[in-house]
Amino acid sequence: MADSKFVSSKPLRAVYSTIDGSDLRDFIASAYPFDSPFECSLLRRGFNDVYLLRFSDGSSKIARLSSRRARGESNVAYETSLLCHLKAAGGDVAAPLATHAGALSIEADVAEGNRSLVVFEFLAGDPPGTDLQDTKTMAASLATLHRLARSYSGPASRYVLDLQHLVHRPLQRLLNHASMDEGLSERLKEIASNLIAKIEATTQLTTVFCHGDCHGGNTFMTSSSDGRRVGSFFDFDDGGPGYLAYDLAVYLWAILLSNTEQDLSTGQSERWKYFVDGYREVSPLSTSDYAAIALFVSARHFWFLGEYASRSDEWGSAVLPRIWLQKQADKLEQWSALETPSL
Repeated sequence: MADSKFVSSKPLRAVYSTIDGSDLRDFIASAYPFDSPFECSLLRRGFNDVYLLRFSDGSSKIARLSSRRARGESNVAYETSLLCHLKAAGGDVAAPLATHAGALSIEADVAEGNRSLVVFEFLAGDPPGTDLQDTKTMAASLATLHRLARSYSGPASRYVLDLQHLVHRPLQRLLNHASMDEGLSERLKEIASNLIAKIEATTQLTTVFCHGDCHGGNTFMTSSSDGRRVGSFFDFDDGGPGYLAYDLAVYLWAILLSNTEQDLSTGQSERWKYFVDGYREVSPLSTSDYAAIALFVSARHFWFLGEYASRSDEWGSAVLPRIWLQKQADKLEQWSALETPSL
């Protein structure tokens, strides 16, 4: 009887692979000067894959395996150098750890090609959530990082968080998505065009080294030995030089995202006030920058949607169904009249 099994003549290309924790452990152990044995397990899948390293001495570290993204190559040379600068200057961040050879990242050869891997210090604690004082401390910590980063002179970022990065290119990824139709496409192009015009007409905007993702989930809160609350930041993967108004808008965007109306609830308004007050305790915030925050809420949403649209080959086109995209267009149209909440 003939063999009915058919095998492809060449290996089929993978667009994404999940790496076994044991294999990754062996790879990390060969590159890093860790004295204690450790276990490696997948902690979270997101824009990157995050692994928890648990050592026999009770300590922990975090390994992040960067995904291959539509924006281009990973930005780890800039990110790790900036983090070392911030850590040395007294910033509360999860610093990268060096290999035997002194490198701050290594390359993993996986099915889809090379992916950058960085091992970071482990941060204890929890996100600030709705706690007002922790929210204030988080914002003050962000302002401190902005101030400390002014003296950074290491490798340049591959990416600048400008309108091309935040709106133009994400819009194109959306327009190319399988769920897009002509009517929705025209709506999104008009919303984006109006948004870009408004931002370009805004003058005297401050630029900083942005964290890029200060939505409240990338900061862990702990108490120091003297009882002082400390907000430590991680996940600078989407950072780079950009607008201060954008870096602050990410937090307002995170608050607004679950709202059906653009007005904040009383509790949300209070959280926003504490956030702004915390930032201003460390660094000034001009009238122009504060007013522009509302515009960058929409810019953030375009960036966010573009990131999802760019991952159709990995996550599937059904992740962004047309009816959901229409609701996002509704939200963006609603936010076109948004003003930064008065304090």
